[in-house]
Amino acid sequence: MGNKDQILEIFFKEYDKLKSEQAQRIGFRDNLLYVTLGLFGTVVSFAVSNPSNYYALLVVPWVCLILGWTYIVNDEKISAIGRYVRYKLVDRVKEYTGYMDVDTLFGWEIAHRDDKHRKRRKIQQLIVDEITFVFSGVVALAAFWFLVPTPPLGVTILSWAELLLLIVLGVETFIYADLEKGQ
Repeated sequence: MGNKDQILEIFFKEYDKLKSEQAQRIGFRDNLLYVTLGLFGTVVSFAVSNPSNYYALLVVPWVCLILGWTYIVNDEKISAIGRYVRYKLVDRVKEYTGYMDVDTLFGWEIAHRDDKHRKRRKIQQLIVDEITFVFSGVVALAAFWFLVPTPPLGVTILSWAELLLLIVLGVETFIYADLEKGQ
C-alpha cells in the first residue's frame, strides 16, 4: 500500500471515529431532555406535596442550568464535528487525492444541512430547548416566590442569582442554536 493510500486510510478512520463520537453525543444529548423532565417531575411533586418542601423548587433552576449547559456543550461538539468534516477533512482528502468532487463521498454532511425545512426544525428545537432548560427554571422560581413570599435574605439572593444564570443560559442556547442553512 502506498503512502497516499495509508494517509487516505487514516483520514477515513478519523472520519469513522468522529462519526462514532458524534452518534454517541447525539444519544447523550437527546437523553438529557428526558432526564431533565424526569427530574422536574420528581422535584416538583416533592415540593408541592407539603408546604415545608417549597424550598425544593429552588433545585429546579440548578437542574436546568447543569443539564442545559451539558446539552449545549454536547450540541456544540456535534456541530463542531460536522464542521470539521465539511471544512477540514474534505479539503484534506481533496488535497491528497486531487479528486475535487470529494463532496460526494461526504455528501450527507452537506445535504442534511440543505434541507428546505431545516431552519424551521432548528427554530422549533430552539423553542423546545428554551422551554425545557430556561422557562421551566423560571416557572419554578416564580412558583417559589409566590409560595414563599418572604424567604430569608440568603435564599432571596440565591433565587435571583439562579434567575440571572437562567437568562445567561437562554442567551447561550440561542447563540449555539446553529440556525444556519447550507454548509
